[in-house]
Amino acid sequence: MRWNSARSLGDPHELGWWGWLAGAARSEPEVALAADEVDRHALRLVTISRRGDSELALHRFAELPRLLGAGDLVVVNDAATLPASLVGVTAQGEPFELRLTAPVDGGCVDGVLFDDGDWRTRTEHRGPPPAVAVGDRVMIEGKLAARVVAVTGRRVRLAADGGAEVWWSAIYERGKAVQYAHRRDELPLWAVQTAYAGRPWAVEMPSAGRGLTWDVLLGLRKAGVRIATLTHAAGLGATGDAALDRALPLPERYEIPAATADAVAETRAHGGRVIAIGTSVVRALEASGGHAGPGLATLRLDRDYRPRVVDGLVSGLHAPGESHFEMLEAFVPADRLRQALALAARAGLSAHELGDACLIA
Repeated sequence: MRWNSARSLGDPHELGWWGWLAGAARSEPEVALAADEVDRHALRLVTISRRGDSELALHRFAELPRLLGAGDLVVVNDAATLPASLVGVTAQGEPFELRLTAPVDGGCVDGVLFDDGDWRTRTEHRGPPPAVAVGDRVMIEGKLAARVVAVTGRRVRLAADGGAEVWWSAIYERGKAVQYAHRRDELPLWAVQTAYAGRPWAVEMPSAGRGLTWDVLLGLRKAGVRIATLTHAAGLGATGDAALDRALPLPERYEIPAATADAVAETRAHGGRVIAIGTSVVRALEASGGHAGPGLATLRLDRDYRPRVVDGLVSGLHAPGESHFEMLEAFVPADRLRQALALAARAGLSAHELGDACLIA
């Protein structure tokens, strides 16, 4: 791919990152990555070699089994997606939206507050939520009385009068999936589950696994690729607060089964590759060193981090400046990622949580 250094590329903030990336890769008019939802059976995949000596290429996601090989191990995050968006009201009658940032923890939940604006407004353009203080009482979904026990900016921790059971009841009776402004219609909860979803730990979908339909999973098995699971409490991708967004991802719970830890060790011992499906899997495996058990992922993956456990990953398409883009820089340089994004833009691929994907291996 040729870069045109003689041409003025303009300001990426004026053009939009996707248009700027495409313009950086060629002298033709800027092309933006689409923002449409892509059916999970029709996803496409940009392949990026970690060696940097191979051409970038486009494939159907369904071709993943032949892009990997016998002896490789695919590790997926089997966390089911919670209906993590809840409506609340302060004691003064001021409405707000509560988006969970973690699964229920005993009688408490952690979350981020937004104003009561329409979800069709981009997260970063939503107004500030009503002010709350420790000790304040709030009502969630018109039925659950809770007390504010901690506040840090927009982040809150709420304790329910009835413990964990009432939280689970309110969440699944009244809660909705976190919505995305680029969609025209409200996103139902079933649409943000993977084929292998288990424990309800994720507040947004571990979306790198959308394309792993039963046909693809069967294809991996037939190709001699092993499949293992872990559970990671994938958090919010955006909070509406610029400073907090720069700190994402927040510390997140994970649990790695003994069978998965054994599979990782065996794969590496026999020269196979450990392929993570999503950055949440990368964080869990790297935080644990590949060992079994529960933990809290606090490490931040970026260009300075060298993965010790994971050899490659499948991820969504992420723009420079996003926390997920920085995570991908742990595997390949930013310039190589920009070239891949430009190729994807020219081919009409879609970004966002429900878009197309890339394979770095």
